[in-house]
Amino acid sequence: MCGIIACRAFEPAPGYLVAGLKRLEYRGYDSAGIAVSAADGTTAVFRTISRVDSLTGLVEDWDGPLLAGTGIGHTRWATHGGVSVQNAHPHQDCEGRLSVVHNGILDNADRLRAELVHAGHRFSSEVDSEVICHLVEDRLLDSDDLLGAVSDAVAQLTGSWALVVLDARTGRMVAAAHRSPLLAARSAAGIFLASDISAIGDWVDEFHILADGDVVEVTNDLVWTNSGIPAVVPAPIPRPPRPHFSLTVEADDHMAAEIREQPEAAARLLEEVGGRIATGELWNDLGLPRFDRMRVVACGTSLNAGEVIGSALSRLGGLGHSSVVASEAAGSVVEPGTLTVMISQSGETADVLRALEEGPEGSPVLALVNNVHSTLGRKVDAVLSCAAGPEIGVAATKTFVCQVIVGTGLVISSLVASGRMDVARAHRLVNDLYLIPEQLAEAAAAARALLPPLVEEVRGAKGFLFLGRGAGVAYAAEGALKLKEITYRWAEAYPAGELKHGPLALVEEGTPVIVIDDDDHRLAGNIAEVRARGGRIITIGRLGSSVEVPLSLAAPCGPLAAVVPLQMLALGLAVELGFDADKPRNLAKSVTVD
Repeated sequence: MCGIIACRAFEPAPGYLVAGLKRLEYRGYDSAGIAVSAADGTTAVFRTISRVDSLTGLVEDWDGPLLAGTGIGHTRWATHGGVSVQNAHPHQDCEGRLSVVHNGILDNADRLRAELVHAGHRFSSEVDSEVICHLVEDRLLDSDDLLGAVSDAVAQLTGSWALVVLDARTGRMVAAAHRSPLLAARSAAGIFLASDISAIGDWVDEFHILADGDVVEVTNDLVWTNSGIPAVVPAPIPRPPRPHFSLTVEADDHMAAEIREQPEAAARLLEEVGGRIATGELWNDLGLPRFDRMRVVACGTSLNAGEVIGSALSRLGGLGHSSVVASEAAGSVVEPGTLTVMISQSGETADVLRALEEGPEGSPVLALVNNVHSTLGRKVDAVLSCAAGPEIGVAATKTFVCQVIVGTGLVISSLVASGRMDVARAHRLVNDLYLIPEQLAEAAAAARALLPPLVEEVRGAKGFLFLGRGAGVAYAAEGALKLKEITYRWAEAYPAGELKHGPLALVEEGTPVIVIDDDDHRLAGNIAEVRARGGRIITIGRLGSSVEVPLSLAAPCGPLAAVVPLQMLALGLAVELGFDADKPRNLAKSVTVD
């Protein structure tokens, strides 16, 4: 949630800042703003509650002093305070000398604000982040050292932060991080800071990650400290290769593009890991101990992917699994011999990171992420990439598919490595995995042909039911989640056998009921029960379904191809209702606050 970019560049800063914010807008689009050093020693601040693009017009209309190459930018997902220009970042101190951008939540902001107001500071917003400006301003009364002032200020904070402070008077810029991602990079274009490499990848080849407690000054180089003590600059990390990194962010249909990209993303992932599954290498290379059960900890779409992965472990290997909502993981019992798999697209999900911190010591943890250099990836015992590439649409699509594929491959590989599955069977299962890209493409083609009239038919429905059995249950849950996220319609998913235990009361004449039909013989009875009460059945799956998708009943992932029509149903309905599917209300891509 929220995105930061900052630069000390040789060219005017607004071009870099606005371009970077456009790549970060998926992290929050309630407001955006930049602050840029001007030639007369002041700071020009531009803020908007429109899209990032509108900042370009504000800068073009600027008739003040020449804008320099040093500046900071922010795109916001509102946590404290409503959506308004007043609450947009950057925030400033009483005199307009300091400008600050901040990601995270300050737990002690109310107390600090009261103390600062009592000391005479004037606040102009409702947000917790503004506290930082005034704390640093207070420290600068005793010393003109911005690096020391920021270090002293963050020592008073509790909570999480990635922040950058710009001093108009001196042109100095200092960043700090604690439990919120921030990285720094040097290149021929200048020095850059960002909360995500996607913001600055066009201008840098490698980057350094700020650890908790780091405070870094950006001069002509990087002056690295931690807790007030000089520190060595961390080893550089190469920027991800461009095919996995770059995306045409000018498009307004990211979700549609990412749905279309799923066959390619699946093929790319299988090319990377497929040859190491049946040999046991994919598992052995992680260096983790043998396990007897799996515990998945995740949120949202990642939790649904984890349920597919755990089900594959039970179905293929006869081992137990459990799924835990990350925000409720505290206090859960972890039995000996358990492998905990934490899944997060960004690797920065606050609830997952907190579950890791509060989890039992000595129990092995594997992270499944889209960025192996993320906070989660750096803190666990082993990390595995789902290698989906950048995903800009807030509602996850291709990352779900890639999480399921690599997670299922991991399950097969671990069973081979532990002697629980013979290599011949593993090869047959891997061959099934290699069919997935083609199956996804066929499912997309079927959905494009058959969904439009169905979407038109159900556009007026206020609520939807999604049903499945066995391996189809997790896909029903993912379909319901997608519909809720981008159409703002109520949608609930249930195992079909639960219908008579309550959900059937929701069915009335015309209620859309989406069924993942993977040829389980028991589904026919459930469908008949819904039809008898006037429900509008839409089946996705086997031959004869409303939308037929290729299914292999022995497929280790279950009916994975069904997820494509589910995604396209949600997207089609959102478009039909006039909603922006890429930027659903109240949501952001990377949930970095509790």
